[in-house]
Amino acid sequence: MKAINKNDLSGTKYSVLDLVPIVEGVDAQQAIKRSVDLAQNTEKLGYHRFWISEHHNMESLASSAPVILIGHIAHQTTKMRVGSGGVMLPNHAPLVVAEQFGTLATMYPNRIDLGLGRAPGTDQRTAMALRRYQHETVQDFPNNIDELQTYLSEENSTASVRATPGEGLNIPLYLLGSSTFSAQLAGRKGLPYAFASHFAPTHLHNALKLYHQHFEASEQLEKPYTMACVNVIAAATDEEAERLATSAKRFMLGVIRNTRKPLSPPIDSMDGEWSELERMQIEQMMHYSFIGSQETVAKGLAQFKAETQIDELIIISHIYDHQARLKSYELVSEIFTR
Repeated sequence: MKAINKNDLSGTKYSVLDLVPIVEGVDAQQAIKRSVDLAQNTEKLGYHRFWISEHHNMESLASSAPVILIGHIAHQTTKMRVGSGGVMLPNHAPLVVAEQFGTLATMYPNRIDLGLGRAPGTDQRTAMALRRYQHETVQDFPNNIDELQTYLSEENSTASVRATPGEGLNIPLYLLGSSTFSAQLAGRKGLPYAFASHFAPTHLHNALKLYHQHFEASEQLEKPYTMACVNVIAAATDEEAERLATSAKRFMLGVIRNTRKPLSPPIDSMDGEWSELERMQIEQMMHYSFIGSQETVAKGLAQFKAETQIDELIIISHIYDHQARLKSYELVSEIFTR
């Protein structure tokens, strides 16, 4: 690994992705309270934005209604940007999304982000219960983005269908993805691009390359803007961080086993918890995970920034204990500000 200096992360914005995890022994109400507390703490620590994911039919996550959570968190913070990471657009009518985020942007001016994804955020049966159409095609997602942008534009003022509030508010859009398709689409539309490297790292470098190659300036963005989400667990020592990380690894084990139980307390070792194949799968999924002391994490994040040249790092931390989670985000913030 190359030598790291304190300026390696200079100018890089740092933000939060929160899935609103429900941990063992905690209900959804308490999970939401903890997310509000996390937002308030990370705002004080200088994090740029706080994004909420969209997931459905998962007893381990309380993020099934991100638009409501965004308003709730925006109301209890003062300056941090708050938004969706992201709204899974195939689950929603573009007009409804425009109206909802238009309402949020009216209530909290210049603070609301609209991140968009094309995955269902759930299993196929639940996706159908969300009223998604079975005959959806690849082109539907780009068309839905176009429709959404139309509702949010000033030029739509003479149309027969309008978004009120929403029209003319210039709510910034961000395209989320983990594939080369999303990268090229974000580039062609001139939108910021956020890559989900925290669970789907395979195409990261190729996607970033294609995004830059296909980028066309837009009203929202003059030059490319890239973001990447990574797993981070920071603690006083490498050993303590590795122990905390067993909760995240067991959570991912639930994902591949399709059990998805609430986040469990950390354990001393993963020995006996998984098969060799499962271990390899989870290590591949969590390839971009930075786990350790502040110095260990700092070196890893700086190396990641050097390799990707991204503009913004989005931090997600699957940690069972709430205070340990807050401490991890504090240690990470100091890496960017020292």
